[in-house]
Amino acid sequence: MSSAIASRRYASALLDVAVEGNFLEMVTEDLQKIDEVLVHSRELILALRSPLIKGDAKSRLLEEIFRTDVGEKTMMFMKLLAHKKRAGLLPEVIREFVTLLDEKNGVVNAKVKSAVRLSEDQAKDLVSGLSVRTGKKIRATMSLDETLIGGVTVKIGDTILDGSVSHQLQLLRKSLSGESA
Repeated sequence: MSSAIASRRYASALLDVAVEGNFLEMVTEDLQKIDEVLVHSRELILALRSPLIKGDAKSRLLEEIFRTDVGEKTMMFMKLLAHKKRAGLLPEVIREFVTLLDEKNGVVNAKVKSAVRLSEDQAKDLVSGLSVRTGKKIRATMSLDETLIGGVTVKIGDTILDGSVSHQLQLLRKSLSGESA
């Protein structure tokens, strides 16, 4: 079984159990803490992925590191991953969990690039319009891209909405040169 499929299955199972057991909020917070540690500890990720380190040792390592920071249910889940020789998938399982939770809650991520920094009101209006357009809650990540000349581009999943001046100039250039758009 591929690691992507395994990660999704473990994340899905954790989400289902957390929802049924009514401890979703606790698990979500725990996974955020774990992810924060993993992002800053390449050594821990390498240890979890190492075929030379046995599952019991990985389980003890995880318990030692996260004993005071995560709840019992989350700790049991991490020990299960270690026992099943899947501890190395922990970062991917966390990403899949977040993705599945977003799907469950109707949240989509949008990457917004603008030529100039948007004011708070402009950003709120843009997010509100995107929410109406998609019918979902929008979690927007804003960034600057001065090559746009003016306007914004929005990427939601595989869809790109390009309202930039540079894009409009490209379309105009194609139109004037007789190329098909």
